[in-house]
Amino acid sequence: MHPGINNFSEIGKLNKVLLHRIGHEVEGLVPDNFARLLFDDIPFLAQAQKEHDAFAKLLRDNGVEVVYYVEETAKAISTPELKKAFLNDILDESNLNSAAVREAIFDYLYAMPEKEMVSKIISGVRKEDIGIFEAKTLSDLIKSDYPFYMDPMPNLYFTRDPGACVGNGLNIHHMNTAARRREAILLRYMYNYNKDFAPEGSKLWYDYDDPYSVEGGDVLVLNKDTVAIGLSQRTTTVGIECFAMRILTQSTFKRVLVFDIPKKRAFMHLDTVFTMVDYDKFTIHPEIEGPLQLFEVTLGKDGKLCYESVTDELDHLLARVLNVPTVELIRCGGTDSMAAQREQWNDGSNTLAIAPGTVVTYERNYVTNEFLDKKGIKVLTIPSFELSRGRGGPRCMSCPVNRDDL
Repeated sequence: MHPGINNFSEIGKLNKVLLHRIGHEVEGLVPDNFARLLFDDIPFLAQAQKEHDAFAKLLRDNGVEVVYYVEETAKAISTPELKKAFLNDILDESNLNSAAVREAIFDYLYAMPEKEMVSKIISGVRKEDIGIFEAKTLSDLIKSDYPFYMDPMPNLYFTRDPGACVGNGLNIHHMNTAARRREAILLRYMYNYNKDFAPEGSKLWYDYDDPYSVEGGDVLVLNKDTVAIGLSQRTTTVGIECFAMRILTQSTFKRVLVFDIPKKRAFMHLDTVFTMVDYDKFTIHPEIEGPLQLFEVTLGKDGKLCYESVTDELDHLLARVLNVPTVELIRCGGTDSMAAQREQWNDGSNTLAIAPGTVVTYERNYVTNEFLDKKGIKVLTIPSFELSRGRGGPRCMSCPVNRDDL
C-alpha cells in the first residue's frame, strides 16, 4: 500500500492509481442523449470491461496499486450522517424539479449498502426504478419520455478529469459540463473522509465549489518546479488563474505553463495532444504546433501573479524548465498526416507513463507506437475496440495518486 498523495512528475515510477471500472452507466447511452452525455457512440459493456480489466492487470503486473472510485467513495461515507450528506449533495446536482421525486430517489438509494448505492448513482436512476409515488405538484403530473430521473455518469471511467493529484495535494475540479459535474463530488468525499486516499495534511489546490471550470486532462506535472495546464475547450482562463495563485503561493512549485490549444472536440484537453514519455521526450499532435500559444505564469515579489507570453520554440522552453540539454517532440502518426488525424481521434498522443521511458498506449495506434519504439520508448499496449469509443486513452482513464520522485 502506498499512502498519501505524491505526484511531482508525469514520468516517475507509478505506485498508485485511481480508476473506475466501466459499468452499466454506458448502457444508459442512446443516440438521443449522446450530446447531453458527451458521447459519440455506445461501448459494448462486456468487451469494454474486459479491456479495462486488461488495463488494470497491466498496471498491477508492473507494480502499481490500483484503487477504484466506487470502493474508495464507499469507504468515505461509512457513517449514516456522511451517507445522507453525500446523497443530498448528489441530488442537489441532479437537476430534479420535483420534491416528491427527490424524496422517492433519496429513499430508494439510501436503503442500499454504501457500495451498491455509489454504483447505482453512477449507473443512473431510471423512472422504472422508483415506481409510483404521490404526485404533489404540476411537474409530478407532466409525462416525459426521457427514461432517467437521474442521469448516468458514462464519462467517469476517464478518472483523469474530475481531479488531479499535484505534488502533495489535490485538485477537485469544477467540470465544464453539467453531465460531468457530479463526478467531482465523489472525489471530494474521498478527500475529506477517506484518509487511506488522502491522509491528514494533503493540500487542496482547487475545489468543486470554485465557479470556473478546470479539468484534469489539462493538468500535467512536468517536474517539482513546473505544472503545465491547457487552456482548452474545457478549462478556462480564470480557472487557471485561481489554480496558479494557490499552487504558487502554497507549494514549492515555481511556474505554471499555459498551453492555449484549439477549442475543438478532437483537442478536448491538453493530454489528448501532448504527453510526457521520458525525461526529455514528449508526444505531440502536429496540428497544434502551428496555432499553439504559450504563456508562463510566476509569482511576483508583491505576491501577485506575473504573466509572460513565451516566444521560445516549445522544445526550447521545455528543455529550459526541465533542465535538460534538448527535448524531442515525437509526433502522433509520425510523418503521415492521415495517420496523425486517425490516431489522434483514437488518442494516439494520450499516453500514460508508468516509469521514465515506459508508457501504456492503445494497440490500435500502431504508427505512433512504432515511432515511440524507434525513439527508445518501451511501449505497453492494451486493446481498445470499445474503450476508445468514449474518446479517451490510457492517460484519460487514470488518475495517478503516488509516483516516485525523480
